[in-house]
Amino acid sequence: MKNAAISSTKETAVQSFWRDEALPFIEARSVEDGREVCYGKHAHEAFSIGAVTGGRSTYVNGKVLERAGPGSVVVINPDVVHACNPDDDQPWSYRMLYVDVEWLGNLQHELGVSQDPGFRPFSTTLTTQVGLYDGLNRLHAALTDEYADTLQKHSAAVEFFSGMCRTLSPAPVPVAGGDNLKLARAAQYIREHCVRSLRLEEICAAADLSASYLIRAFKDRYGMTPHAYLVNCRIEYSRSQLKRGRAIAEVAAEAGFADQAHLQRAFRKFVAATPGQYRR
Repeated sequence: MKNAAISSTKETAVQSFWRDEALPFIEARSVEDGREVCYGKHAHEAFSIGAVTGGRSTYVNGKVLERAGPGSVVVINPDVVHACNPDDDQPWSYRMLYVDVEWLGNLQHELGVSQDPGFRPFSTTLTTQVGLYDGLNRLHAALTDEYADTLQKHSAAVEFFSGMCRTLSPAPVPVAGGDNLKLARAAQYIREHCVRSLRLEEICAAADLSASYLIRAFKDRYGMTPHAYLVNCRIEYSRSQLKRGRAIAEVAAEAGFADQAHLQRAFRKFVAATPGQYRR
């Protein structure tokens, strides 16, 4: 799907998605009136960064809660539970970029931000740096410009994210304890088996943790219960398949949802758009 802008039907002026098969490492989203674009807590495999262009909202990133208004840039590391929702019935607009972690990690390595190609998280969750805000809006405009060619778009992406990597502070490298490693194993097991029905006992066995401890500690570590994490992984899988233009009912069945309506409800909660809007 080359240089495709995907707009909603019922809310054509409200939101749109952009992606280009020539630049598979980046996806863009624009919401012009997001009064009814509301999210449940969710997480992405991709790195996310967005600019609030109008209105005010409550922004949750992990255990951080902040107010975001025009000029704000939100920074969301991969797999961090977050949500951003507008004040009641107030106009709200923003632009988001979703970036492949491997691509960004390699860029960090080239810039000397990290010692190896692996992605290094950022400590910043929200900033009002004018240069970053303006740069994100310029990149979004370049990506969605139907007259700009692939070289121009790719160069603009490298330029912006290079500046972002130099501007934002990297997060300190965490010291992993035994329980954190076990919780990470539980999360990995859920990710790897998310499209099938999972039992609590098998997740516990994979992580070598008791059910009571897993339920309590997993939510504290990841910001959602193991079941919510499972649904989130299914949504991420569904997004990857819908990008390929696959039938919604087919994706729903393959991703582990009871039916298309089940996927529809979960997708709206986690993505604040319907599967059809996202696929187009």
